[in-house]
Amino acid sequence: MIVLGIVLLVVGFLLGIHILWTLGIILVVVGVILVLLGSVGRPVMGRRHYW
Repeated sequence: MIVLGIVLLVVGFLLGIHILWTLGIILVVVGVILVLLGSVGRPVMGRRHYW
């Protein structure tokens, strides 16, 4: 999810498409939150790790 967010950020920046830039930021933030929750041992959606 984080990698997809970064790809969308780069593509959105290079092509000047603002919706891709926004979606990229959202995906990166959600991905980081899920990684942090999984790394502290808190179950995310019933699993220790979301991947």
